[in-house]
Amino acid sequence: MTYSIIGSGNVGASLAKQFARSGIVVNIANTRGPESIAAMAEELGSKVVPVTMQEALNADVVILAVPFRAHTAVAGGLTNWSGKVVVDAMNTYGVAPEELKGQASTDVVASAFAGAKVVKTLNQLPAKLLAKDPAEGGGRRVMFVSSNDQGAEALIAKLVGELGFAPVSLGKINEGGALIAMGGPLILQNLIKQG
Repeated sequence: MTYSIIGSGNVGASLAKQFARSGIVVNIANTRGPESIAAMAEELGSKVVPVTMQEALNADVVILAVPFRAHTAVAGGLTNWSGKVVVDAMNTYGVAPEELKGQASTDVVASAFAGAKVVKTLNQLPAKLLAKDPAEGGGRRVMFVSSNDQGAEALIAKLVGELGFAPVSLGKINEGGALIAMGGPLILQNLIKQG
């Protein structure tokens, strides 16, 4: 299984740090090119590989850590997303509810990535907390996972666990996924699962 993070801002860098800490290879790309990420990757070690955007899109799992409106440009990088899992780690800061047309933000994302299986996770914590070691107080920091595809949800829940978090399934996007959308009751919740 290959992984890419699209976006090298606060969230993308925090996720790259978790991959590096966990010893899992991840490609990372942004619109400015691999040279702009080289220093961060060197600091994090050989598990974080700066690549071009097109190279990043070849991964089995593509993690979106870009501003919400930028997801359509990423989606345009491939004509066919079938067989890929796209992780929506974005939040809709500054996006008017009318732009979503009554849909969950992850469903809006899914419509842009035709054929992909989309999973909502890695978005509930502020970047500084997301970057910290998930082990705390004898437990692990909870990370909620939601998808309309059970297989993709299980796959990403496994990855979330390998990154050190305690994955908690919320079920389908329009049900449990709404709990971790902007304004949802679980957004910004720093919960520790014991045992």
